[in-house]
Amino acid sequence: MHPGLERLEPYPFTKLQALFSDLTPAADKSAIALSIGEPQHPSPQFVLDVIAQNLHRLANYPTSAGLPELRGAIAGWLTRRYCLPPIDADSQVLPVNGTREALFSFAQTVVTPGTGALVMSPNPFYQIYEGAALLAGATPHFINCTRDTGLLPDFSSVTAEQWQQCQLLYICSPGNPTGAVMSTPQLQELIRLAREFNFIIASDECYSEIYFDETSPPPGLLQACAAMGDADYRNCVVFHSLSKRSNLPGLRSGFVAGDAAILRAFLQYRTYHGCALPIHHQLGSIAAWNDETHVKANRQEYREKFAAVLAEFSGHLAVGAPDAGFYLWPETPVSDTEFARQLYTGENVIVLPGRFLARESDGRNPGVNRVRMALVATRAQCVEAARRIVHCLERL
Repeated sequence: MHPGLERLEPYPFTKLQALFSDLTPAADKSAIALSIGEPQHPSPQFVLDVIAQNLHRLANYPTSAGLPELRGAIAGWLTRRYCLPPIDADSQVLPVNGTREALFSFAQTVVTPGTGALVMSPNPFYQIYEGAALLAGATPHFINCTRDTGLLPDFSSVTAEQWQQCQLLYICSPGNPTGAVMSTPQLQELIRLAREFNFIIASDECYSEIYFDETSPPPGLLQACAAMGDADYRNCVVFHSLSKRSNLPGLRSGFVAGDAAILRAFLQYRTYHGCALPIHHQLGSIAAWNDETHVKANRQEYREKFAAVLAEFSGHLAVGAPDAGFYLWPETPVSDTEFARQLYTGENVIVLPGRFLARESDGRNPGVNRVRMALVATRAQCVEAARRIVHCLERL
C-alpha cells in the first residue's frame, strides 16, 4: 500500500459522524444541514436541456484535452471576467472532470517527492490539499488564518528556508471556510516569491462568482499576473468550477488555466489518469460558461439569504458577512464540538466544527472554537436554522 495512506486523516464529515454517534437529534424538528457546501439552488434549465439533447454523445470517447469549443468558451469567460489579454485556448486552458479531482492530481504532476519537499496551504483548508501533498510524497505545511490576519494566511510566518523547500502552494480565494479574499497586491507578492524560489501557485478560485458587490468581484491570480505585464502566467495556475457558480455540483465540470508549460505536463499526466469530461457534460458546460444571467441571479439569492440570516443573528452571534462565498465562520461561545453537539440534539441543525477543517500549526489550531455554516439551502430553511441557532445560544 502507498505509505501516504496511513497519514491521511478521516474526512471532516467522517469526524462529524463520529461526533454525533452517541446523540439523538431533536425529534420534533426537521433536519437542516449547514455542514456541507453543496449548492441547493436549482440548476439552470438551459444547461440541463443541452445535456439531455446530447445524450447520444455517450457513444463517443471524450479526449483528455476536451473539445476545442469548450476550451474556447472557458478562455472567453476568463478574458471577460478578469479583463485579461487573449488566452490561448489550446495551451493555457485544460477542462477537468471535477475541480476536486484536479486539485488532488495536480500535486502528483508537479511535486518531486522527497523528505525536503513542502506543499503549503492555508489553515483552515480544503482537505484535498493535505491528501494531495501526502500522496505526492511531500510534507504539508499549514499557514494559519486568524482574526489577526483578517482570516487570510499569515505568509509573513513563512521563513526563507521554507519558501526554498516549497514546491507547491495552494491558495483559496475566496477562502473556504473563511470567505476572505486576497487583494491583487497580496497575490502579486506571492507571484514574486514563486518566481524567486521557483515554486508553483495553485489558486483555488471555485467560490469567485459568489460575492456581494456587483462592481467589485474578487480578483484572481491570472488577473494579478496580467497587471504585472505577464500573460505567460509563469508558475501560476487557477482552478475554477461550475459547481458553485452555476449550481451544477453533479456535473463535475471545471478547468485549470495558466502557465502553458505546467498545463502541458498536467495534460500528459491526465492522458494516463483517464478522467476526461463526458462530451454531453462538455456541451452543457459551454452553455453555462457563455451565460452570466443565471450567475447574477444566483448571487442575488445569496445576498438576500445572507441579509436575512444575519438579521436573525444580530445581537446574538458576533458574525458578519464574508468577503465572498457562501460560508459563515463564527466563533462559538463554547467549544466548537460541544456547540455542534448542542445544536444537533436541541435543534436538529448540523454545522461543521472548525477544528475538523484545520490542523495544529505554530502551536494552535485556528479552527478551534469556530464552526462553518454553509448557507446553501433555501432562504426559508436558512432563516429557520438561524432562529434555532439563536434558541441554542439563549440556552447556553
